[in-house]
Order: sequence, then structure tokens, then C-alpha cells
Amino acid sequence: MRIKNIPFFENLDQKILNEVKITSKKYNKNETIYSQGDICSSMDIVLSGSLVAYSLSQNGSENVVFEFKKGNVIGANLLFGNTNNYAMNIYCTESCELLHIKKAEIENLLHDYNFAINFIKNISLNSQGMNKRIAMYNHKSLRENFYDYFIALSAEQKSNTIVLPVTKKQLADYFGVQRPSLFRELKKMKDEGLIEVKNKEIVLCKNFI
Repeated sequence: MRIKNIPFFENLDQKILNEVKITSKKYNKNETIYSQGDICSSMDIVLSGSLVAYSLSQNGSENVVFEFKKGNVIGANLLFGNTNNYAMNIYCTESCELLHIKKAEIENLLHDYNFAINFIKNISLNSQGMNKRIAMYNHKSLRENFYDYFIALSAEQKSNTIVLPVTKKQLADYFGVQRPSLFRELKKMKDEGLIEVKNKEIVLCKNFI
């Protein structure tokens, strides 16, 4: 594995990189990486696969707060805080590989200007993503959240027939609702001629667009 090939480490001083101990580890689908309350002792970079950070509601359902995909960073916002415990559980939604960099190594890398800028940018991106999810929960209806989500998937997949990257249960968790509520809203949208539902495929009809 060539560290310099990872975008986060672009333009870094090779001498500094040579002195830093970095490890990588592979994890299986559905494996929990961190549990709520675990101490954050490293910054992790997702090399492949995807993960989610979720909290459990009182009724036992999972509320997905954040998703991590290739290139995303985990733990940077906790590493140097007074309280550096994970507030949520983090597990793999598919097999993944993570790069682990211990806190002491991060302190050495922060002497490099380019690394420091990347570090700050990633903390900012994670905060913006979290704020976006909070705003989604607080200010939009489930219908509005569906609309934004489906439009984003349509643009990403370049088609009006989109394939859901998650199960219906995971989708309900993502929006912080119970599955009956999710299915009820999908049925309403179908009855109104906005969408067609075929298992994991969602067809966005003309009325939707």
C-alpha cells in the first residue's frame, strides 16, 4: 500500500511519512468497529467499503446519523477533545478496509502544513454532514426527505430508475422512522403516481420530476 496514493496524504513531506507508523485492517460486513462509549485513540481513513454511525432509540430502532465511504475520515473530531468517547456505534454496512493512525502519529503529522489543512477540512466536512442530518430531522417532512434522497440518487446513478443502496429497514433507520411509516409514505407516493416501487428499484415518474 502506497500512502502517497491516498488523497489525504497528497503533497506531504515524504520524510515525515517515512517516520509515521500507519496500519490497515480489513473488517467484515455487519462487524461493529466501535461501540458507543469506546475511547477514540486513532484517526481512521476508509480505504474501501462503507460504514454507518448510528444511535439506538428507546424503542430499539437504529437512527443512522452519518455514513462513511471510501476516502472519509473517522475519529478526527474526537481525537483531541476533552471528551473523546464515541457517542454512537459504528459498523460496516459492507466489507471494508480502514487505515488506522494513532493519536501520537497524528500529532507528528500535524507539523506538516498540507496534512494540517486536510485534517481541518475533514473535521469541517464531518460537522457539515452532521448538521445537514440534524436539519433534515428537524425541519423536513418524510415526504420532503424522500424527495431530496431520490433526486440525489437519480443524479448519482444518472437514471430516473434508481436502485436503493440499502435495505428498506436501513432506509427507515436512515430517516429515523419506523418501517410502517416508511412503507406507508412510499405507498402514498405510489398511489399519487409519483413513483413505482419494484423491490430495491424506485422509478421516478413524470409527476415526481
